[in-house]
Amino acid sequence: MLVGGAGMLLGLAAVPAQAAEVSYRTECVPPAISGLPPVQGTTTVDISAPATAKVGDEVEVVWTFVQAASKNPDIVDLPANSVQPSGTLKAAGAQVADIAMQGPRENPPIPKGAAMVLSDMKGTLKLTTPGAVTLTPDAYTINAMSTDTQCAPQEAVKSAATINVTPEDGGSGTGSPTPDPTQSGSATPTPTATPPGTPSPTPTATGTGQTDFTGKEVQVPYECKTPIGDKNATSPVQINARNNGGSFDLTVQFKKSVMDSPAEIPKDSVKPSMEVVLGGADTGTVHVEGPTNAEPIKAGDPIEIPDLTGTYKPGASGESTLSPGVLTIEALGTTTTCTPAKTEVSLTLDTTGQPGGASGGSASGGSSSSGGTTPDGGLAETGADDQGTLQALGLVAGTAVLLGAAVFTFLPGRRAR
Repeated sequence: MLVGGAGMLLGLAAVPAQAAEVSYRTECVPPAISGLPPVQGTTTVDISAPATAKVGDEVEVVWTFVQAASKNPDIVDLPANSVQPSGTLKAAGAQVADIAMQGPRENPPIPKGAAMVLSDMKGTLKLTTPGAVTLTPDAYTINAMSTDTQCAPQEAVKSAATINVTPEDGGSGTGSPTPDPTQSGSATPTPTATPPGTPSPTPTATGTGQTDFTGKEVQVPYECKTPIGDKNATSPVQINARNNGGSFDLTVQFKKSVMDSPAEIPKDSVKPSMEVVLGGADTGTVHVEGPTNAEPIKAGDPIEIPDLTGTYKPGASGESTLSPGVLTIEALGTTTTCTPAKTEVSLTLDTTGQPGGASGGSASGGSSSSGGTTPDGGLAETGADDQGTLQALGLVAGTAVLLGAAVFTFLPGRRAR
């Protein structure tokens, strides 16, 4: 049971608080991007409010989850402070109002298979009419980083608390405005597609002593394998090169940070890599990779996308093309692979074949073949179609769907406080 009732906010003398527990059948609808159907569970909550108050007072009420209608499936451990609840509490009787409730993004680490732990939600109601005001829990939202799961009652819910309002001091005013129950209560970034740039000729090394070569930004349509199904997205990518004694130091850039971090991300938790595809005179692939995040990423800070680097040792002489290839994301012990639906040449180089170079090989001269498909998918969150911005390289943006998916599987769980 909840201890320590909510106090009055506007000078009302302290009175004993009441708390009551109710349970109700719940249907929760995951985000459409998850591809998962609605699921069923049972929600048990305590509602705490002052036992008595007077007209004109603004009172605080508290919603405590005794048992959320979920458990964390066996996919990934949810980090601390990555889950936030919000919802609606119905006031009825002498006064009718929808009370917007919200909890902080505070939770302990939730291991795979463990019961979901949601923070207490709070809201306020200004009392306008004498009489008995009942409080009944209604719909709520679980925001796991940047994804929302909507949960609604599937049966009539009993009232959980009653405030006896006296007419002292009068008062006129209205109840709290009706909130939108689909909102999580915290701004979450909405990734947007990057519009295709104006087509331009592919840069080509001229053989006139130039050492630095800038590729063009290309819009790459990716097909990604994730643990919740196949997802498609388009991302702006650019490949640059620097001549280094006949070989080329490559830098692959994903051109925009797609979002701010919706929660704190541990350091060294995400590592991207790619196989750059060779064409024209040369064949094979070149492995490039980026560093893991060296420091934790604070909630609300921009997510910096690291450059992917590697060395291309030509195996043939002539004009060789470089195109973004298979993208691999390793994060929190899982792997996602994203394969381009078509080849988009970013850079063309005049090359001179080197002994042991790439021509005819699958991956040499600083390359590797580590970008293969992983059957069990991974962490990429991508747009619903080819115009969606690829979020797989947005560090936590890539983990959002999977972490959100941890609240998509709703099962009757053990009672947890």
